[in-house]
Amino acid sequence: MADSGELTDFIEASGLLAYDPAAITRIYAGRPERLLRRLWQTLVPIGLFLLGVGFDKLTRRLHNPKHARARSREAADLVASLGPAFIKAGQALSTRPDIVPPLLLEELAQLQDQLPGFDPQLAMACIEEDLGAPVGEIFADLEREPISAASLGQVHRGVLHSGERVAVKVQRPGLREQITLDLYIVRNLAAWLNRNVRLIRSDLVALIDELGARVFEEMDYLNEADNAERFAQLHAHNPRIAVPCIHRQATSRRVLTMEWIDGVKLTSLEAVREMGVDPDDLVQVGVNCSLQQLLEHGFFHADPHPGNLLALSDGRLAYLDFGMMSTVSREARTGLIQAVVHLVNRNFSKLSKDFVNLGFLAEDVNLAPIVPAFESVFGQALEMGVSRMDFKAVTDDLSGVMYRFPFQVPPYYALIIRSLVTLEGIALSVDSNFKILGAAYPYFARRLMEDPDPSLRQSLKEMLFDGEVFRWQRLDNLIASAAQGSQLDLDSLLDQVLDFLFSANGGLLRRQLVESVITRVDALAWHTTLRLGKRLPERLQPPGLRRRRAEGPGDVLLSLEPIRQLVAILRSLPGFEPQLLVKRLPRLLGERELRRMGVDVARGLAERGVVRLLRDVLVDPSLRPAHGVVSA
Repeated sequence: MADSGELTDFIEASGLLAYDPAAITRIYAGRPERLLRRLWQTLVPIGLFLLGVGFDKLTRRLHNPKHARARSREAADLVASLGPAFIKAGQALSTRPDIVPPLLLEELAQLQDQLPGFDPQLAMACIEEDLGAPVGEIFADLEREPISAASLGQVHRGVLHSGERVAVKVQRPGLREQITLDLYIVRNLAAWLNRNVRLIRSDLVALIDELGARVFEEMDYLNEADNAERFAQLHAHNPRIAVPCIHRQATSRRVLTMEWIDGVKLTSLEAVREMGVDPDDLVQVGVNCSLQQLLEHGFFHADPHPGNLLALSDGRLAYLDFGMMSTVSREARTGLIQAVVHLVNRNFSKLSKDFVNLGFLAEDVNLAPIVPAFESVFGQALEMGVSRMDFKAVTDDLSGVMYRFPFQVPPYYALIIRSLVTLEGIALSVDSNFKILGAAYPYFARRLMEDPDPSLRQSLKEMLFDGEVFRWQRLDNLIASAAQGSQLDLDSLLDQVLDFLFSANGGLLRRQLVESVITRVDALAWHTTLRLGKRLPERLQPPGLRRRRAEGPGDVLLSLEPIRQLVAILRSLPGFEPQLLVKRLPRLLGERELRRMGVDVARGLAERGVVRLLRDVLVDPSLRPAHGVVSA
């Protein structure tokens, strides 16, 4: 009966195509035999480990950093020994600083899902069962021994009858059944912890459900095929990115056949250089691609480890394994850029509110103690400038803040951090001085300058204005950073600058420009008046012009501070030509706000002209009252 029950469990679990906690509960709750056996295999070693940790805590041995580190490493090794579901759970927890202490976080981040391969005969049987034909009818050749194996499956090298070389990924037999049983155990354990351990603020059950949904997506190779094709379509315009083609006729839920790509791991520096490819250049390609995934497409590769990034001999960077992808909403993408603006401006009060808007903090959380914590984490790092910030060190410090305060890390952010930390680790193996924020800031700057999103226009205003004072140095730095990006679109950038100038957010800048024009033109008019007055006989000169010396006006147009600054900045851009401005003259002449600025300039000049006439032309300076004395 036990065997019959297990067979029933196996059939029912294998039929689950999507994560469904209720269905999984129905499968295992009524049949305790297999559940008890798996509980014995998992909870006993976990319980013994926790007893040891409890003893260490009572004897204060955990206060010793070396011993605490050893215990954290032991915990990671234990998780790895318990199977695929626990490995995935450990990897998920490695991105949750709101739940896991910093030391354990570091050890879990090292978890790898590399496992020994399984029997090739089982792999061949799976291919034939899923694709409905003998292996020989589908492939001209298929190597029986796998070339790599992971927690969910293994990869075989093969050749189609068309002659195309392929990589064939085959899922582990019984994987879905083992995953469902382990998820059932872990989910119930999480529910018990949430009910009985008050120190845990986050909803662990929700975390397990999120993990379950992602693992089920990862186990569905049809979903991975869709992801690969979507990724390829989004990056089709980028000649530096390669994505393997999917062979749909040889792909199913448990078998994925894709183009074989010859390349070497990006971290194999000598092999990359031997191909005549610059590893630093490819790292920058990877950084730009990752930022584009995060901030433009909102569809990103959440597992860019060294085995999934290959350098190709033609200078392209190949992405592999699209099982773990994630999405970021438009609002979250905009919020991330706004948070970077507030970080750069050292506005930690607004930065704390960004964390509320991004879903890290509840709206009723008291932000007062969090603001100085942010200042402590980011303040010193910002002293060296954004481009030199150590992303890993900052995220480690931020993890401590998140563990102390009531943060709840959204799933998308956890995957973003994992993706960026992994990417930085790869880049550091290429260049020990690499700083991912320094490499990323030009991209942020370009998005801030070019994106027409109203929220980002407001962020641009916050970046450029200090109260009502326009900070030209900030604009210079921003445009200089944007110009470092290899995909800077000067036409779009100039259009965005003009859009900003004539938008509601550009009102302060327009007023500064109007005031500057009035001041400079008034100075030119006064200089001209003095020169003309000096040509008259002295008896005919107005009283205010006698005994005054004429001064040279200089280049009035370019001495207008905003124009001088803007021209200097534009001239510094690579590829800038005056024709780019000339062809925008029709648009400028048609701007309503420009006509209003003209009216304001005329009014201001008229007012100053009257003051000049009464104060400086018609009145002898020697007859004016001394400063601070009022005449009767």
